[in-house]
Amino acid sequence: MAPPKRDVVWLDGLRGIASVLVVTAHISRSLLPHLITPAMSDRGPSTLLQLPFFRCLVMGRASVAVFALVTGYINSLGPLKKSRAGNADAALTGIARSAFRRFGRFMIPAIVATLISWLACQFGAYNIAHLADSAWIRDSSPIPSTSFAGAFYDLFTSLIKTWVDGGNEYDKIQWTLTYLLKGSMMTYLSLFALIYVKPRWRMLILVGMFLFKWRSGDALVGFNVYCGILLAEVSIDPNVVDFASAHPYIQAVTSASLIILGFFFCSYPEDHAEWARWSRKMEDFGRLIFPEGAEYARFYPGMGADALATGIMFNPTAKTILSHRFLCWMGRLSWPVYLIHAPLIRTVLTWVLFGASVRPPQGKDDQGNQLPPGLLPLAKPWIVMFAVPLFYVFLYRAADLWLRYVDPWCGRVTQHLEDLVFRDDAKVEKPLLLS
Repeated sequence: MAPPKRDVVWLDGLRGIASVLVVTAHISRSLLPHLITPAMSDRGPSTLLQLPFFRCLVMGRASVAVFALVTGYINSLGPLKKSRAGNADAALTGIARSAFRRFGRFMIPAIVATLISWLACQFGAYNIAHLADSAWIRDSSPIPSTSFAGAFYDLFTSLIKTWVDGGNEYDKIQWTLTYLLKGSMMTYLSLFALIYVKPRWRMLILVGMFLFKWRSGDALVGFNVYCGILLAEVSIDPNVVDFASAHPYIQAVTSASLIILGFFFCSYPEDHAEWARWSRKMEDFGRLIFPEGAEYARFYPGMGADALATGIMFNPTAKTILSHRFLCWMGRLSWPVYLIHAPLIRTVLTWVLFGASVRPPQGKDDQGNQLPPGLLPLAKPWIVMFAVPLFYVFLYRAADLWLRYVDPWCGRVTQHLEDLVFRDDAKVEKPLLLS
């Protein structure tokens, strides 16, 4: 019993939710930074969004793990199907083209986004952000260059550092791109090595690679990518599919349990896990299962994303919900949303929430010298309640325009480079899903 051809459409919905949670996490860091902890103070009370499960709405680290898992799943599903059909040579051709195409599909849009942020910086669009009473907004907002030549040097440096160490001064959230690109190349290299291996042995090797990445502490991308490849292999294995179909009760209970467990793991706080009893218990459990020196705030969301995706894959109801056209539309916009949301938070949203405020006087120092005014305070609550939802509308409208105009141009440039460097006898392979 083979799964439906478009059985992967639910991943678009999952990716759409992950992308909007990244935006929500960054807005929360900007306006409500206390939500990264599980309580207001050590052993103190917790707000609703600091409690397990609810805090998943304002946590962004699991989203990066989801992106890595989807990278492994989507990029491997087509070649694995060809390998099982006895067409491994065509799979290798597709892997070669996809690996090359991936560089263009990652780098060119990121360059465009950095260029826009660089221009905004040089023309003073981040000036209000530098004065906002929000540590995340101030710390992530670049400062204009001191000279014309220096501006171009700073731009070139940021473009290079994005892919060397993630140090893009004009869009600091691009630090993840080098790791996700590394995850893509990890996927293609693994497929190249395993494409001729029998499916059963290939699954065993992938389990070994998952455990190796786990033990080596690669929680950001490594074991999530291999989980994605393994899930792609499992999803097309007739023995697994037939067993799940023949035992619907076991499938339902197991998948629901994995989904609940995944959300709980994703709830692990980024800071001060010792402040709440439930997160202290998770910290104690982490000492038993995670390698020494592991960053629990990366491992738990990664483990949660893997459990969540596994549960969804075997849950028809969950896949139907994630396959809704609105969520799939959000999934198609996930890449432009990721690229443009941070600059828009530091400009448009910051202008609305802080631009009309007045800097409070700071008085004088001990020597009688007038101190500079304080930081711009946040606008009144009713303004925030109206501005933040409208910002999401503005953001997704901008992302839709990016998808219509910028993304096709980036695709054409990538295709031109691909046609330029590849031999004519290498047939074009269309990607299974936008990623």
